[in-house]
Amino acid sequence: MASFKPHRSCVRVLLAALALLSFRPLPADAQQQPAGFAVERFYQSAPGGGWFIMDDLDISGRLGGAISITSGYARNPLVITDPDSKQKLAVVSQEAFLDIGGAVTYHRFRAYLDLPMPLSVTGTSGTLGPYQFTAPSVNLGTTPDTVSDFRIGVDTRLLGEPGSLLRLGAGAQVIFPSGNRSDYVSDARYRAMFRFLAAGDAGAYSYAGQLGVHVRPLNDAPVPGSPNGSEFLYGISGGRRFAGPTGWRFVAGPEIYGETAFHQFFSGETGTEALLTGRLEQIGERKLRIKLGVGHALVQNFGAAQWRVVFGVELFGHK
Repeated sequence: MASFKPHRSCVRVLLAALALLSFRPLPADAQQQPAGFAVERFYQSAPGGGWFIMDDLDISGRLGGAISITSGYARNPLVITDPDSKQKLAVVSQEAFLDIGGAVTYHRFRAYLDLPMPLSVTGTSGTLGPYQFTAPSVNLGTTPDTVSDFRIGVDTRLLGEPGSLLRLGAGAQVIFPSGNRSDYVSDARYRAMFRFLAAGDAGAYSYAGQLGVHVRPLNDAPVPGSPNGSEFLYGISGGRRFAGPTGWRFVAGPEIYGETAFHQFFSGETGTEALLTGRLEQIGERKLRIKLGVGHALVQNFGAAQWRVVFGVELFGHK
């Protein structure tokens, strides 16, 4: 029995030490670090598409093309709320970008390339629950030539003629990974979009809409604010045309667009924005179009900005 007592004492000391260790807080480096994702959800229509997001399906004529340059600023595109809804963290508080696109058209078909380039992406680092978020720090000084998740797409007008009451079309895009996830400019995954398009004109009024699928093989659940797999895309726009100076016209109206994760359809995983768009455009076979849009989030999630402003110039035409 005498030889057993020291053994029991050692066991008790060991158990006490383990108990003390179990109550120690986790070190900061043990917290989970979200990898980041492509925050920007401002998926523009193809160069020459008319609206910023919607497509007027005005594809016609023989061989033609379009060039577009768009720049914009988004405020608070990624604000994360903890599960208790008591604390908010603006991981991405400011985002400025430049987007250059080019398209080739023939008859009812269009092929295009879109190159988004972040000019500035900044935010606030912090901790929410077990997650340590590191804000991006992108600027022209550190990343002057970054292209983030560029797109190659094709669109076609299936039904209706330019200027008709109803035009139907379809489009597909492949998104190529480029840039760093930690900068919140890329998903670091190949992605694809498939969209069903509609547009039409009735007198001085015009409209456009889309329904689609965003095939997104990235699911970071349960990390707060992160994408959760593939999404359903939706959008609608409508506006009125006004006569301008000789050879010009002005079109103004709203665009509403967004996305929702399929696994939580129109619940917590939804982001929706509204954008008031105005554009001044030439009338004829060769056109210059100047666009301005100002908007804000209706449902702020997944990169739907608290407010944003965008400006674009397009040059397009056909033989």
